[in-house]
Amino acid sequence: MEANRKWLSLPEDFRKKLIANVRCSNCDDIVRITDFIVVNHPVGVMLDGKCRNCGNKVVRVVEDV
Repeated sequence: MEANRKWLSLPEDFRKKLIANVRCSNCDDIVRITDFIVVNHPVGVMLDGKCRNCGNKVVRVVEDV
């Protein structure tokens, strides 16, 4: 719950930019993350999901400010 609260406290337009800016090692490109969950991370929150293009596991760490 804490992770989700932190995630939702970010402005919606910023969250959309983060979702669309995730590195996929399989595609070797910046992709959109799908089917993600928000989990706590030592420096903030982490989006844990799949690459929209290939389905490979991708993550995005969002640091607290």
